[in-house]
Amino acid sequence: MKAVDLRPGVAVRMDGKLYVVTKSEHRTPGNLRAFIQAKFRDVLNGGYIDKRLSSSDELESINLDRRKAEYLYPEADSFVFMDLENFEQYTIHPDVAGDAMLYLCPNATTEVLLHDGNPISIELPPAVDLEVTDCQPGIKGATATNQLKEAIMETGLKTRVPPFIEIGEKLKISTADGSYISRSKD
Repeated sequence: MKAVDLRPGVAVRMDGKLYVVTKSEHRTPGNLRAFIQAKFRDVLNGGYIDKRLSSSDELESINLDRRKAEYLYPEADSFVFMDLENFEQYTIHPDVAGDAMLYLCPNATTEVLLHDGNPISIELPPAVDLEVTDCQPGIKGATATNQLKEAIMETGLKTRVPPFIEIGEKLKISTADGSYISRSKD
């Protein structure tokens, strides 16, 4: 596969090691040649590397098994997911789960990526609905534009929200950067 085809969640083999792409950005700085700036997570030891690749660089793509799974509960120092097809349970270490757990509540459905039967990554939807558990009260009459306050969601995620948001409201949150999108329709 070419470097321009890299997307988050894609598995590649580089230098004999298996990596999962966590971030990929195509950049064209001024009068220089375009390049791909990518962040990879080493599947075996959990470390991260940043790499700058030419648009024409070739990488060895690895096929992953994508399984729909439900997040069940946290267990000691890991998280338990259940495959929705065969009801097999996967125990996922926090190094593998990463920041994905800030967007998942118990009973949430997501995709778990497997390689040789072992979970190596969690693929999140573009946005999730989370409930506000703590935030400052809104200030009456404060109508300045772009005024935001910090809110803590039910999963522990901290994000900035408009002043009219109150505790107990469900919000749609972007999983790409953790930003507020809108109030939830539910």
